[in-house]
Formats: sequence, C-alpha cells, structure tokens
Amino acid sequence: MVDNLPPDAHEIYRRYLDAIAAHGQTAAEAAGLHTTDWYALSLLGLAGPLSPGELARRTGLTTGATTRLIDRLEGAGHVRRTRHCTDRRRVTVELVPDFGLDVDTIVNPARRLLGDVLASYSRDEVAVLFDYFTRAAPAFMEASTEIRRQAAAHRRHAGRA
Repeated sequence: MVDNLPPDAHEIYRRYLDAIAAHGQTAAEAAGLHTTDWYALSLLGLAGPLSPGELARRTGLTTGATTRLIDRLEGAGHVRRTRHCTDRRRVTVELVPDFGLDVDTIVNPARRLLGDVLASYSRDEVAVLFDYFTRAAPAFMEASTEIRRQAAAHRRHAGRA
C-alpha cells in the first residue's frame, strides 16, 4: 500500500473514476448510443479491425451480445463486417470511414476543460500524469478481467447452492 496518500485519497479517487464513468455515459447519450456501443466504437478506433471474438473479449460481452452489438452498429452505419481475403470464414469488424458520429464535437468539452487543467501543471508534472495514464490503463484492464473471472466463479458457485 502507498503510504504518502492524503487521508481522503480513496474518496478523491472514487470521485475521479465516477466522473470518468459519467462522462462516458453522457458522451454515449450525446451520440445516441448505449455506453457499450460507444465503448466498442472507441475500442475499434484505437485497435483497428477486430474479430467478433476479440471484440467480445475486450468488451466482456458474450458472443451473442457481441453479435447484437455489431448488428446495431452496422445497422446505424458505424461499422462493417469484412471477410478475410483468403479465409472467407474469418470476419473482422471495422469502423466505417467517417462513421457518422461527430466524436470531436461530443468530446470537445472534456478536451478543452482537461486541457485547462493540464495547462496548470509543469511539463514534468504532465509527463508524470501521462506516465500514470500509460501504466494505469493496462492495470485497469487487468482488474476488469479479474473482476469478470471472480463474478463468473461466483455465479457458478451460486448456481450449485
């Protein structure tokens, strides 16, 4: 455990995480999407084309729920399914160029306001913050995987009771 934290560090950090979650929900609403759909589009934007199975793994959805997600996003014109050039059985999901959402307009308030926050820090402090973001993102993803495993084990155990 880290010893040099303020006494209310847990609450401060929870407020920070809640604000991020609220922003994601609000951005999805502004785009006319469910938060899972918004998240899937972000994943595809960062990773590039993914197989439906990989999209399911990264979102934590079942394969059936992922199929419905892809159907919704494809129906809205945001993504398309493409077949592999040599193995026609393999499908990937990719963003449609200019996929119909003005993401920049939706996220611009956060970019602007967080830019103001970052401008109040020195170059070295900003470097530390971005080092944290770089290292914390995989930690959060790993924690998400661990939580999913624990929840699945709990459901299996509860089903036997």
